[in-house]
This record gives sequence, structure tokens and C-alpha cells, in this order.
Amino acid sequence: MFTKVKTDAEIQAMRKAGKIWTAVIKLLSEQLKPGMTTKELANLAAAELKRQGGEPVFLGYYGFPDGLCVSLNDEVVHGIPSLTREIANGDIVSLDFGVKYKGMIVDAAISLIAGDADPKDTALVETTKASLLKGIQAIKPGKNIGVISANVQKVLDNARYGIVRDFVGHGVGHDLHEDPNIPNYGDVNDGPEIKVGMTLAIEPMATQGGEEVFIDTDGWTVRTLDGSRAAHFEHTVLVTPEGADILTTI
Repeated sequence: MFTKVKTDAEIQAMRKAGKIWTAVIKLLSEQLKPGMTTKELANLAAAELKRQGGEPVFLGYYGFPDGLCVSLNDEVVHGIPSLTREIANGDIVSLDFGVKYKGMIVDAAISLIAGDADPKDTALVETTKASLLKGIQAIKPGKNIGVISANVQKVLDNARYGIVRDFVGHGVGHDLHEDPNIPNYGDVNDGPEIKVGMTLAIEPMATQGGEEVFIDTDGWTVRTLDGSRAAHFEHTVLVTPEGADILTTI
């Protein structure tokens, strides 16, 4: 379905969900360190989510076995937390997390580096985040969805990073994935019109190599085909008369 213009009550519920998302991700950012397992992060997220009064979105979604996606290095998205998967010094750790509150959903992601960071990895992470913010800044009612895509692409192309094309941003709110799709590449005139009250999840995924990806044997984890490292950032935003209001801040 096309993403609906949300009511005031629905927007307030999404704002609260966004605050819960921020509290959970802030905790994970503070606790992240080499030597911990990816499942430890997921357990921390689940406990804080419950404490904050939110509900998990990813858990059970098409059978996904956890409430948090933890993707390391060449894993782009949808990494399954594991008690046997230890995070190493210098790993890029991408955390994708969804929160439901009073029936309304936010979806957002962040990439962090555990321990000591390679400057090349830092550049990838910072540039991917910058592309997200550039896409958000381009949002104006009356423009087309493609203005987001084109601005994300410009930042990543200028840095000569691979842009993952098989996975895209999307509407969000009543469901985790609503129309319209929001690719991280394209023309400013592509896609439907942006309207006040729409809520969108914008999520650039960039690699240090090529754009090609594949799904690993677990049926979920998306990896770069060439083994290059990847970063993933995402915010849920509300379209306002002035532009966009980020509901998932950190």
C-alpha cells in the first residue's frame, strides 16, 4: 500500500517510538566493544526496549529470529545475532532496529566501528551517514521522491563508493515496509510526490567496492559479492511543511 499521510495521534506514537529507538541505540553504542558477541548486543536491545515500553518489529517478521539486525564488515544488512559471533577490534558493526509503539512503527540503522578504526572504514561510515543527511535535507513537499535518491547518490558517487541497489528505503508507519520505495540512486523527477504527513525510512547502503550483493546460506544475511566492507544508515522522518523532521535521532 502507499504510505498514508499520518494523523496527529499516529505521528505522536511514532515520535515516542523514535525516542525509544534512540534510547536503545544509545545504550548499544555505549556498550559496543571488541570481544562481545552479536547476540549480547541483541539481548541488551531487547531488555532496554522492554524497559522503555516498546515492542520489537523485526522479531518474527517473515520468520526473522531476532529483534535486532547486527551486520559486520562485508555484511550489508539483515545479519542474525549469534552467541558464537564475536566482534573483533576494528569491525564495522551495522545495527538495524525497528520499534513499535501503540501500533505505529519506526525503522532506523546506524554503523559503528568497534575499538580501533581504520581511516578507510571511518571514511566509509562518515560518508554513508552524510549521504543520508543530504537526502533528508532535500525533502520538500511537492517534490518527487527521486530528489532524495539523487542527493544520496551524489554524495556516494563523489566518494566512489558502491551503492547497493537491490535494497532500498521505503515508507513506514502502519507497516514496516510501505510504499513508496526510495532507491539510493536515481533522478530528481522519479517517484511519487512528497506530501506533508508522510513518514519515510531513508536508508543508504554503501560499499568500499562494487554494488553487487548476495544472500548468505542462512537465508537472511546480505553480503557484498566482492567481500568489500559496507556501511548502513537509516532514519525515519516525518514530512513537514518546511521539509523533514527526523524521528530517530542519536
